[in-house]
Amino acid sequence: MRLYLFIMIELKRIEQEQDLQAAYKVREQVFVEEQQVPRDAEYDQYEPVATHYLATFNGVPCGAARWRTTEKGVKLERFAVLAAYRNKNVGGQVLQAVLQDVKAAHPEKEVYLHAQLPAVNFYKRHGFETEGEKFSECDIEHYKMVYRG
Repeated sequence: MRLYLFIMIELKRIEQEQDLQAAYKVREQVFVEEQQVPRDAEYDQYEPVATHYLATFNGVPCGAARWRTTEKGVKLERFAVLAAYRNKNVGGQVLQAVLQDVKAAHPEKEVYLHAQLPAVNFYKRHGFETEGEKFSECDIEHYKMVYRG
């Protein structure tokens, strides 16, 4: 007898408050608890205007992301995957879905993000290039990265 294991990673653009709260819980665990980002720096004035996403792994909320338009283009932000779900392609699936939505909505705009140092190679594998010097946000080193897809 063969046993087949199917892993379901689902991503949805958030339209319901319960999904937004689940995404906030993921961000809280990753950024506030794990990385010690101050809570008031994690949640900002852009929450109501950003487009938010929630990823689930076999039904369990495990990833979050958002994007918003800025004067410089479209900024991808708050990409988070719970530690237990890293290296399971959750982040890659989230990034690809977000990029697809952003390019459909704003094909003419530059897409960029601020990547933490450990995530730079992940973003490079997905078509981003570093731009400029290293900088610090919330005592975490970052590079600005631009999508060249």
